[in-house]
Amino acid sequence: MQLKKITKGRKKSQNIRDSLAMATCTLLAGITPQTQAASPWQIDGGLLIYAEKNRVSLVEPVLQLRKEIADNEFITTRLVADTLTGASPNGAAPTDTPQTFTSPSGNKSYTTKANEIPLDPTFKDTRGAINMEWEKPLSERLRGIFGASFSSEHDYTSFGVSASLSQDFNQRNTTLTAAVSLDADSISPLGGAPDPFTAMPAVGSGGGGDDDEGEGGPSENKTVQQYLLGVTQVLGHNTLTQLNYSYGHSNGYLTDPYKILSVLDSNGSGDLRATNPYVYEKRPDTRTFQTLYWKGIHQLGNEDVITLAYRYGWDDWGVKSDTYDVRYRWEIGHGHYLQPHYRHYNQSAADFYRQTLTDGEETTLDYASADSRLGELTTQTVGLKYGIVFDQDSEINFRVEYMHQTGKTIASDAVGKLANVDLLPENKAAIFQAGISMSTDTLAKRMRTAYYKITR
Repeated sequence: MQLKKITKGRKKSQNIRDSLAMATCTLLAGITPQTQAASPWQIDGGLLIYAEKNRVSLVEPVLQLRKEIADNEFITTRLVADTLTGASPNGAAPTDTPQTFTSPSGNKSYTTKANEIPLDPTFKDTRGAINMEWEKPLSERLRGIFGASFSSEHDYTSFGVSASLSQDFNQRNTTLTAAVSLDADSISPLGGAPDPFTAMPAVGSGGGGDDDEGEGGPSENKTVQQYLLGVTQVLGHNTLTQLNYSYGHSNGYLTDPYKILSVLDSNGSGDLRATNPYVYEKRPDTRTFQTLYWKGIHQLGNEDVITLAYRYGWDDWGVKSDTYDVRYRWEIGHGHYLQPHYRHYNQSAADFYRQTLTDGEETTLDYASADSRLGELTTQTVGLKYGIVFDQDSEINFRVEYMHQTGKTIASDAVGKLANVDLLPENKAAIFQAGISMSTDTLAKRMRTAYYKITR
């Protein structure tokens, strides 16, 4: 987590949603209580496009508006509207025959070809979100940031509040930060939340609820609390370092209502059980997670900047992770720069992660999930960013990246004919991002210049 702010977690992968993107906006400067000329709005906009091979795609425009309303006092508003479409793994294992799956209500179905990882092609999610922050000096060396956020999609609603305090010491060379956030989420699964370890309904069985978007079943709730302590230290004229510790606790409905597990015959053949071959997953209703995060920034003599970061995370579900991140900003002159990027991520599997179950085993287990996001994973990302800085407060940038993710099959689950099947196959994704940052004063000046050139 970054210093001075705790970002809200949600059910979708965080490594997709933490980016700014491209948008176009014209906004008049606001009115301040000061009699002098009002400060301009700073506009940051962007567009993020994320596309997995044969799986999920994301389109996410983001717009951020920031304004100084008093001396060193700021308000910030961030608007997000994103759409996820495509196919998502449903948790079932591949077999040598086609498989047909239904929704929790049994009103809809889809079929997966033989020897392919079952993907739910009906996956679709549209979300709108708003986040507002008020940053204010509380004394000469103490600053506070207070925020509120709201997001909504057809089966998920979240409201959050946050606060952080940052105190400068040591001639402003050292900054200590403490932050806290609280999120209250409501989940209304389409077709209703299935009971854990119950059988997936048969095709056309009806029952449970409506699968149409926007008409979820009864609500389930969860809360997420997060706390952060951090220190930022200036080590020299060109070097800055940061160290954060964060602690979080989730409580409530943490199961994914759309994920299932395959149940195999007990004879060890690797065949599905003859009756009720699929059951819904179950996860603990609490999760405690902690992270240590370090970042170092160093500016070289030629104005280039290198950034190194490392993050270690662990939780009481048994998941441990390491993240290494390297960026090098190469100033190529006249406001242009290139920034290569490399990220390496390792994750261990959750204690209750299973890729298949054996007949009757679901009656003996407390928890089990075949969600690949809880499995043993290695992800590598390489990319390049190109930016142009013009005027003092303006920039346009573009970023392209390639992600490659591999998993590890659990040997004990690969029985019989599944021994030669990759139960956790690789995943590839392409990422494109475009962004713009500009003040309303600069925007107005450039519009006047363009108008003059057109009408002269």
